[in-house]
Amino acid sequence: MAITAKMVKELREKTGAGMMDCKKALQETDGDMDKAIDFLREKGMAKAAKKADRIAAEGLAHVEVKDNTAVLLEVNCETDFVTKNDQFKQLLSDIGKHLVEENPSTVEEALGQKMHGGEETLEAYINAAVAKIGEKISLRRFTVLTKTDNDAFGEYLHMGGRIGVLTLLEGTNDKELAKDIAMHTAAINPRYISRDDVAEEEVNHEREVLKTQALNEGKPENIVEKMVEGRLGKFFEEICLLEQDFVKDPDQKVKKYVGDKGAAVKAFARYEVGEGMEKREENFADEVMSQIKK
Repeated sequence: MAITAKMVKELREKTGAGMMDCKKALQETDGDMDKAIDFLREKGMAKAAKKADRIAAEGLAHVEVKDNTAVLLEVNCETDFVTKNDQFKQLLSDIGKHLVEENPSTVEEALGQKMHGGEETLEAYINAAVAKIGEKISLRRFTVLTKTDNDAFGEYLHMGGRIGVLTLLEGTNDKELAKDIAMHTAAINPRYISRDDVAEEEVNHEREVLKTQALNEGKPENIVEKMVEGRLGKFFEEICLLEQDFVKDPDQKVKKYVGDKGAAVKAFARYEVGEGMEKREENFADEVMSQIKK
């Protein structure tokens, strides 16, 4: 029997299992929906799917480096307790190794790729970990960077991985310098490398806000423009890495500190676990009661 995309979608909605797992289950059961559900349950995949609607805003960031490729990734789970689990830490490492070797463009592409040259997809591998650990676990995001032999990666994990940073400096092999910039990035949280990276639309919006502020302060029209440009400089200092005072030497800007060592910042990625995600608000008593009522 031909397995259609509609059938795969229906099975996924019923079980929450991965797309590739649903397709395989239908193929194994000749398109029988009920048997396919049993197939997934027997493999432990439907069990993992039952947890799909839970909030997973905890987790860890992780950095994996292999030769001239490095990846920063974030994997989420439901409780902070699980992040201390050796199985969870091994999962982070295994996912990192996969991403470095396969260099996918998106999370969706990564989940559909085969692990370590075998038949199991990354999505199935994560679902198997869910069944063992007992919590919803998901690969949220990742950034892959590549370098030449004349560049350096810098990596830094704060609080065991609550904040993770990966930097790429060109023109130097100094890993300590690259790590210093990663530590600065973790602490100050820039959004861009330089002011040239800031979209013109964002700059114009900020300029208008600053102009309105100055006028509301009763400043004369003839000096408002100069004031706005001065305050715009402060704006760039807040969001641009190269414009910021270096945390280890506040008398120098990051750009000068790195430039004096013959290097330049080519790229960076910074993840703070759970940022922008809905957090679970239940307290312990409510959680116990919810279990009792089941």
